[in-house]
Amino acid sequence: MPSTTNHWALLYPQADQRHHEAALTHAMQRVCASGSYILGAEVEAFETEFAAFLGVNQVKGVANGTDAIELILRALDIGEGSKVVVPSFAPSAVAAGVARSGAEPVFADIEPGTFTLCPESLEDLLRSPRGRGVKAAVVVHLYGHPASWESLQRVADAHGIELLEDCAQAHGALWQGRAVGTLGRAAAFSFYPTKNLAALGDAGAVATNDAALAERVCLIRQYGWKERNISLYAGVNSRLDELQAAVLRVKLGALNESILKRRRLAAAYDALLLGSRVVQAPVVRGGCEHAYHQYVVRCERRDALMQHLQRAGIPVAVLYPVPLHRQRAFGGGNEILLESDRAAAAVLSLPMHPYLSEDAVRVVFEALENFKNEGS
Repeated sequence: MPSTTNHWALLYPQADQRHHEAALTHAMQRVCASGSYILGAEVEAFETEFAAFLGVNQVKGVANGTDAIELILRALDIGEGSKVVVPSFAPSAVAAGVARSGAEPVFADIEPGTFTLCPESLEDLLRSPRGRGVKAAVVVHLYGHPASWESLQRVADAHGIELLEDCAQAHGALWQGRAVGTLGRAAAFSFYPTKNLAALGDAGAVATNDAALAERVCLIRQYGWKERNISLYAGVNSRLDELQAAVLRVKLGALNESILKRRRLAAAYDALLLGSRVVQAPVVRGGCEHAYHQYVVRCERRDALMQHLQRAGIPVAVLYPVPLHRQRAFGGGNEILLESDRAAAAVLSLPMHPYLSEDAVRVVFEALENFKNEGS
């Protein structure tokens, strides 16, 4: 008999805020009493603590993850007249960050198993006329799965381009034992409220081992000021505020445990979906540890399945329904990027967050089995 428990009454991120409520209240009171609200002691402490968590020399807080991409490119003098490669199957925020730097986003395809940038597609693009003027590629560790870094780095080195990371969905993911965010010249992080490490609003960071790049990011994020009111560079206003930094410090202490919970839930899904004729469960490349920001399956009849699950009251989502190379804002081109198109038509995110129960996973599985049995 189906469970009558409402497994979806308290969804992420509200469940996350409720779990940390006492510590968050104390942290916010501390900030309010401090009299310092922008780029103060809380931001400095979070930057130090998150750098230690990643194993990187420098972290610089910024206003959001899109700004982080823009500021990295500006700090590297990659802007107008340059191109930057982005996987087409990715959040539009990635391409938006590139465009805001002044550079032109150009799109490559993804690997079908991991949904991450395909090294062969990157190679093909760089060898083609579209590859002229490419200065960098932004590697998106989509859904929390690390990209094929070694292969991508070989391609980047052969063509003399920078390889940068977008880790907005991959806090805590590992490639060959190394945290994503430490692999390339620099990495962008988002702490949007739905992320694995989540603020109470917009927040982001740049991570790098390059001290000079970190210093330029610091200048650009606050009007290009070397000293107050005197701009050395044309900068922007992209500052991490003290309140968000204090919130992130609270949640950072629980991040490893919350990711372990995500992995346990993913393992429960994997076991139930083994041999499924309804969906294809996500794969994990050898040597990688998935952070499971999303648990994403493929289904040939995705839209019908999504409607079936929604009728059962199960919260599901499609991330992302239209590849970037087909979106009007980025040219709406006619490139043939088959895997991006196929993924956009087939992916479905099942419920996944660290406060979900294994009973809820079984409820999702039963609903999937009902879809198969109904022949919907």
